[in-house]
Amino acid sequence: MKRTNPSLLASLLAGALLLAGGSAMAAGGHVAMPYTYEPDLGNEASLQRGAANYMNYCAGCHSMRLVRYGRIGSDLGIPEELLRANLMFGADKPGEQIHAAMPAEAAKWFGQQPPDLSVETRMRGPEWVYNYLMTFYVDNNRPLGTNNLVLPGASMPHVLWELQGWRALDESHAEAGADEGHGAHAGPKFVQVSEGKLSEKDYEKFVADTVAFLAYAAEPGRAGRISLGIKVMLFLLLFTVLAYLLKREFWRDVH
Repeated sequence: MKRTNPSLLASLLAGALLLAGGSAMAAGGHVAMPYTYEPDLGNEASLQRGAANYMNYCAGCHSMRLVRYGRIGSDLGIPEELLRANLMFGADKPGEQIHAAMPAEAAKWFGQQPPDLSVETRMRGPEWVYNYLMTFYVDNNRPLGTNNLVLPGASMPHVLWELQGWRALDESHAEAGADEGHGAHAGPKFVQVSEGKLSEKDYEKFVADTVAFLAYAAEPGRAGRISLGIKVMLFLLLFTVLAYLLKREFWRDVH
């Protein structure tokens, strides 16, 4: 009798639980999404800025092991010399994968290993990630002094605080919304405690560019696939018209 490998069984079970959790999160559940967002994957300049944002603010802790530097440069129109100078920190060859600078044992600092961001937007959705980065607020009851509206109790600190500044959640506004029957979906109201380096609109643009790059990285071939799909559909449409005209020509004298 062939026995099932226990480690394989555990891996399959963990994967099933992860998919179930991801499906529940994608379904929305009770999590509020106060901001609407749709990535513009056709905006190359935005994706280039997002790549720089990721390398400067995210790559220290979060890897992208399913993406290679060379693919980013090729897809986003970044010459190799600029790629090496501005994005390849700690890497020697464009063909290398993107690994986080933080050692694996440093996961103890946060209680768990920071997730790889290769497919984060595929699992959570770009809008979720955008709302997550937009809704950090001061919470003195948390170990790191901040909390998150979309993911309460998040172990990640607000790494973009220098850009956004510190904000506090207006509890009176949240309670008023709940009394009116709107709950968290009425939208949060934040009070700016200290100013950041960016204005509110510039910070929103910064986050939008970053999430757009993450959405691209989750499926680098998406633009090419869509372009090819459009060409195939146009070809089939043209072929259908020609086939119909040919059919009419062949059967014209039958009736």
